[in-house]
Amino acid sequence: MLVIMGRNWHRLVLVAIVILALVHAAEIALLGAAKAVITTVSGRLVPVYFVATTENRVAFTFEGGFGRDRTAEILRVLKEHEVTATFFLSGKWVADHPLAARQIASDGHDLGNYTYSVPRPNSLLASELKRELETAHKVIEEVSGRAPKVFRPPYGEYSNKVIEAARDLGYETVVWSIDSLDWRGAPAADVKARVLGKAHKGAIIRFHVTGAHTVEALPLIIPELKKQGYAIVPLSALLLEGRYYIHPHTGEQRPIEPPGEGGRRERRSPSDA
Repeated sequence: MLVIMGRNWHRLVLVAIVILALVHAAEIALLGAAKAVITTVSGRLVPVYFVATTENRVAFTFEGGFGRDRTAEILRVLKEHEVTATFFLSGKWVADHPLAARQIASDGHDLGNYTYSVPRPNSLLASELKRELETAHKVIEEVSGRAPKVFRPPYGEYSNKVIEAARDLGYETVVWSIDSLDWRGAPAADVKARVLGKAHKGAIIRFHVTGAHTVEALPLIIPELKKQGYAIVPLSALLLEGRYYIHPHTGEQRPIEPPGEGGRRERRSPSDA
């Protein structure tokens, strides 16, 4: 037996090297495919609801589609409190309010795509939704000088078709983990209580440029969040880059980590359904 092993040791070493190489290649392939596999459990795609982070960061997002515009007042409050946010604007809104759109960009805020005419996304064919996104993209970029990189489906309505259409155009689809409900006309104190009561690391908070009491609520919310140690950032500073996946049940955007690296990551799931 020792003689046979001695004669074939080089062959055994070669076989071992090949096996190790195959295992390593398979591991890389699995990690590379994790994003696609995990986000399509049961064939269901989901947008980003919030982000896995150990840092005390939250993102303010504002939607502008139609209704009474209070953007100038909101921008004033954000500037006073040194907050940078993300504005999801429809193409039609930008066409109707070009000065406000330019001011948003000039103040350093992110711009996101909210379609052109704010339709029900699930009611459209994929080709129709792409046309809405492409038209809005063109208007937003031409008016503001900023090209949007994130998409929010109107009414938070999405499906595989919606997410795939946006992805084909290079957009990350992002909704929210905390809805301020300012669109219901809730009093400023109620908006404040709701946002502060649900605040969590990596939260994406939804407001509207047409909210009846949003302008009054923001100065109540911002100092309190900062007092609690939260930094308020735009989505470009919150969303993960590189290798990540979106959890199919919670919508949490998580980093893809090789086995044995990173360890456990602190998370808190949002309380919104």
